[in-house]
Amino acid sequence: MTFSTGSFPQSVAVGDFNNDTQLDIVVANVNDNSVSVLLGYGNGSFQNQMTFSTGLDPYSVAVGDFNNDTRLDIVVANHRSSDVSVLLGFIIIRFMNRIALTAGHGSRPRSVVIADFNNDSRMDVALANSGSHTIAIFFGDGNYSFSNLTTYSTGSTPMSIAVADFNNDSRSDIVAANYDSQTVSVFLGYGNGCFTNQSIYSTGPESYPYFVAVGDFNNDSAIDIAVITQGTNNLGIFLGYGNGTFSNVTLMPIGYGSNPFCVLIGDFNDDRKLDFAVANKGTDSLSMFLQTC
Repeated sequence: MTFSTGSFPQSVAVGDFNNDTQLDIVVANVNDNSVSVLLGYGNGSFQNQMTFSTGLDPYSVAVGDFNNDTRLDIVVANHRSSDVSVLLGFIIIRFMNRIALTAGHGSRPRSVVIADFNNDSRMDVALANSGSHTIAIFFGDGNYSFSNLTTYSTGSTPMSIAVADFNNDSRSDIVAANYDSQTVSVFLGYGNGCFTNQSIYSTGPESYPYFVAVGDFNNDSAIDIAVITQGTNNLGIFLGYGNGTFSNVTLMPIGYGSNPFCVLIGDFNDDRKLDFAVANKGTDSLSMFLQTC
């Protein structure tokens, strides 16, 4: 089944936007400077899209409750306008006029995630800024407003960001994929909104890492990192030791000319082992990696 969105859909997130216990979809449309919301019927089909304006070139979308009203809100990273759009959700499925959070001149954010980085039970926003070579964090106050951003240096051109607890201290840590420096950067959180300086891990020469995801891939209770490398058409795995450090990368080939774009992690064959689904732009295909050990 196919459902219409805006032009050049780039990022997707799911959540229950109208509190009917059915999952809905939000899509970031780069060429339309909009997001599309498709409400789910709970049977695999969806209503026609409703569209809401964003900043320029929305490349990444995420959802969370920023004002503690039990209704999901939407946050969008706008690459060309170097800002973030936050749309406050209402139960009748409309969104308040968006507010824009400035990420800095020339910051060009490419990826956004939501987590509570300072343990105040309020959702915060973290960005990967490809233009300023930083991650940036806006701290939420639980009332639909945010503090000025805090930034940390990454490698060159961070394109993707993910959040997990890498050292088992119950605090949110961050990993970013640095496209032009062929590395990933790991930042360990102190639980008060501050982070260590980056620890750097190589993804290999000319690898150009584009997308990063996290999970416990070997069932050792330590979070691992998966990265898509567009330059070498590989899926790379960094195994975590549970103390905030990681192994060297292990590379799995996806195929010549595949130009992998992103990876989704889940147990696709019900064997209680995490598997990998990789979307390939170059071959218009999906590559599945099923764990066997």
